Amino acid sequence: MSSSKGRTTLEVGADGVGIITLINPPVNSLSFDVLYSLKETYELALKKDDVKAIVVTGAKGKFSGGFDISAFGKIQEGNVQAPKPGFVSLEILSDLVAAAKKPSVAAIDGLALGGGLEVAMGCHARISTPTAQLGLPELTLGVIPGFGGTQALPRLVGIAKALEMMLTSKPVKGEEALNIGLVDAVVSPDELLNTARRWALDILEGKKPWVISYYKTDKLEPLGEAREILKFARAQTRKRAPNLNHPLVCIDVIEVGIVSGSRAGLWKEAEAFQGLLLSDTCRSLVHVFFSQRGTTKVPGVTDLGLKPRQVKKVAILGGGLMGSGIATALIMSNYSVILKEVNDKFLQSGIARVKANLQSRVKKGQMSQEKFEKTLSLLKGALDYESFRDVDMVIEAVIENVSLKQQIFSDLEKYCPPHCILASNTSTIDLNLIGEKTKSQDRIIGAHFFSPAHVMPLLEIVRTPKTSAQVIIDLLDVGKKIKKTPVVVGNCTGFAVNRMFFPYTQAALLLVERGTDVYQIDKAITKFGMPMGPFRLCDLVGFGVAIATGGQFVLNFPERTYKSMLIPLMQEDKRAGETTRRGFYVYDEKRRANPDPELKKFIEKARDISGVTVDPKLTKLSDKDIVEMIFFPVVNEACRVLAEGIAVKASDLDISAIMGMGFPPYRGGILFWADSLGSKYICSRLEQWSNLYGGFFKPCSYLAERAAKGAPLVRNSIPGFYINTSSLVASSYVEFVFCLCRV
Repeated sequence: MSSSKGRTTLEVGADGVGIITLINPPVNSLSFDVLYSLKETYELALKKDDVKAIVVTGAKGKFSGGFDISAFGKIQEGNVQAPKPGFVSLEILSDLVAAAKKPSVAAIDGLALGGGLEVAMGCHARISTPTAQLGLPELTLGVIPGFGGTQALPRLVGIAKALEMMLTSKPVKGEEALNIGLVDAVVSPDELLNTARRWALDILEGKKPWVISYYKTDKLEPLGEAREILKFARAQTRKRAPNLNHPLVCIDVIEVGIVSGSRAGLWKEAEAFQGLLLSDTCRSLVHVFFSQRGTTKVPGVTDLGLKPRQVKKVAILGGGLMGSGIATALIMSNYSVILKEVNDKFLQSGIARVKANLQSRVKKGQMSQEKFEKTLSLLKGALDYESFRDVDMVIEAVIENVSLKQQIFSDLEKYCPPHCILASNTSTIDLNLIGEKTKSQDRIIGAHFFSPAHVMPLLEIVRTPKTSAQVIIDLLDVGKKIKKTPVVVGNCTGFAVNRMFFPYTQAALLLVERGTDVYQIDKAITKFGMPMGPFRLCDLVGFGVAIATGGQFVLNFPERTYKSMLIPLMQEDKRAGETTRRGFYVYDEKRRANPDPELKKFIEKARDISGVTVDPKLTKLSDKDIVEMIFFPVVNEACRVLAEGIAVKASDLDISAIMGMGFPPYRGGILFWADSLGSKYICSRLEQWSNLYGGFFKPCSYLAERAAKGAPLVRNSIPGFYINTSSLVASSYVEFVFCLCRV
């Protein structure tokens, strides 16, 4: 029953109730040790004459955060033998727990996610605290619930609600769980165990119903209606996630149980889970799970034993879309914020943007009016630096102008206290250049948010060789508190995300000038899984931003940039993208994008200026060819970023691509995806295009070296690439789920 990693214990009270406790810090994850121990302990409780009824709970206020995800990788690599199909769902939960002659009640506090909730649903009743989180988020990892959840949940809450919970992976809290029938009572944490004990004895004495979840039918819709609900769910799933198979498998497994009974459903679930566990999608999403959790581990910084200093008050320079978004993110996490602008008109506009961001949350029911007013009260406006004398951090978010930023940082050094962190939200400009006229290089750091800053989950923390480790630690802490995933990168033009992805739009422009259709490119890229194609993205961010950032790359990497005049020519025609309702698309009053037949004349003019002709081969590209010609240059640049040490870990670049650019998480990130295709293949394709279309496609030396050896792009020797999964046991899926929902 005992294990050094995870175990269960049994304590029998004077009332005859045996308390089985799941123990596996920090969140009592269901490792194999715990599962085997649970079976042994349960069998012991059933044999003991002094045990009348059973309560299952978790140690230290957490029921269970779910199955140990670190075991996924071990099974996938063949390092660990997976238990036989149905070992947990049938042998333990259905045939041992649910079928027992002694009643059991789950006492749920903290987390009951994934396998944790499935264990609870195997019991005959569930008591929860109000703040407990209950859910089945396995689909975010490329699998389906595998411990009986596809059969138990629909029978407890109905098919429609069960589908919603599984397909969206969103947990519910105690009160909602009670309302939908997932739990039987909600009590305070102090009353939880005693209530569960009494409930178990009441079941034994016939005062409370003895319910086996797998055989409950009163919440199931009639078969005809059930099939319509499942049909609708399939249609919605195909529409929202056309590249994913496992959500459809989940629906199929639920249907088997409804049509043929839960026993058949449990066997189908076990078989499907085993297959999905070895799928590329599951491998990719498990990689993303651990990579996201590993971004806060920075060798030479986070291993020095430094503690974050307290940041209470933050000043933001610039109240535009970015500055107001950053201010929103900060005040929503209870930071006091000063928003500075150059005049009152701009200041009031900035404050109005923050207010609108918060009001949008009120409208969606995500924030109460009282919380809105309290949050907004944390924001103050300023037109000078006088109120900066006691700030702990400043974030500059003005236009991308080097001399303006240099002047600002020179002023900040005079007005801010010596401990104040001086951060810039620049997306492309070298931080050494920004801080050139100051003596405070040790506290200058990049805090690069992505628009809209209060929504997008990534925070790129940019360090220079002079940035102190303490300042990095401080900003990592702020990032965590404002619910961002922070990635620490080195200083260069474009840093990690924009540096990696500058060839993305340039490759698209090269293809268009040589004959590929603009709208075919965007369709192929969205079909691949990006939220939008490169041209729709250009319209969204605006041509001004596209030209300013593109100019930085042309200036710094002239040998490998593609210089197209297409966007400047369109800008001359007063096109700026979505804001002017004209860009690569034309937009109606509801901002819906439609192809623009006038685009051809600009393409022809740009083609003349570039001196290129239409290549017949590029007018007939397949979607696969388009994806590769757009993304292989991105992979090539990511290799340079890795080789130059701008990124500490390849996995950081994968997370940056997913959270900064919307690269599909189910493909594992830019380098993980590239390795699934092979360095040799990517290099040969780039060499082929380089011979045809110039140096833009030329493979970098790192990629060429890896390809020559037939080696993966990600080297095991890269410091910190492999995360110690034993310290990152699948705790709660919640942070990961919410992150993917926002992408």
